[in-house]
Amino acid sequence: MRFIIYPLRVVILLIMALLWLVLGLIVCLCRPFNKGNVYALTQMLRLAQRVIGVKVVMDFDPKSVRKDMPAIFVGLHQSNWDIITMADLPQPGLVCVGKKSLLYTPIFGILFFLSGNILLDREKRSKAGELFLKIVKKIKNEQLSIWMFPEGTRSGYGPVGKFKSGALHTAMMAKVKVIPFVTSTYAGQIDLGRWNNGEVHISLLEPLDGATLERAQINEQTLALRERMIAKLHEMDPQVKRPEGYQLPAER
Repeated sequence: MRFIIYPLRVVILLIMALLWLVLGLIVCLCRPFNKGNVYALTQMLRLAQRVIGVKVVMDFDPKSVRKDMPAIFVGLHQSNWDIITMADLPQPGLVCVGKKSLLYTPIFGILFFLSGNILLDREKRSKAGELFLKIVKKIKNEQLSIWMFPEGTRSGYGPVGKFKSGALHTAMMAKVKVIPFVTSTYAGQIDLGRWNNGEVHISLLEPLDGATLERAQINEQTLALRERMIAKLHEMDPQVKRPEGYQLPAER
């Protein structure tokens, strides 16, 4: 069955990706930089969870986070599949922060920009610093929430990386909450040639109030946040229903 399932899924995903780009561009061109664009685009991606054979299980209602928005959402980035496995999470008003180089990615770059996401030029530190202040202003003035991955991009097979403190600095300056969420480990779990790829769990942790943070506490609180998220990851992983024969990576 593998020789049938794999090419069939690839074809379906390619068609869906093309439709997503076209529909996404139409939405974003009709209402560029609208604070609901990212939500609309991710809602389109939820159907792809079934296509790749994954069931996403959440221990909370995604709409429940709206009462705490605007906020800084902090997650663990495992792979490019995150855009599908986490598609249920974004709510209206949530945007991402990405590298300015994404703008030069054909079609997707324009879509990312018109969605209202924030682009940073990390090679120019002084300019990035100015943009950092603009992020805080956007949160305050436009009631935007920001989605951040403090460890950057990580191979799902490796341990959780060191957290950068930007998320907590932003929350402190904007006086908003930090909402941590953890996705169960799925490195090597998604196999397009396998019919059932099991579950991916997403859990929400207790928010951290940025209004009570002090600059001297940022590094300590960043370390504490990382430990909380790792502890939750280790708690979640044994509860996930996975494909027969699947083994978790040794280090997480």
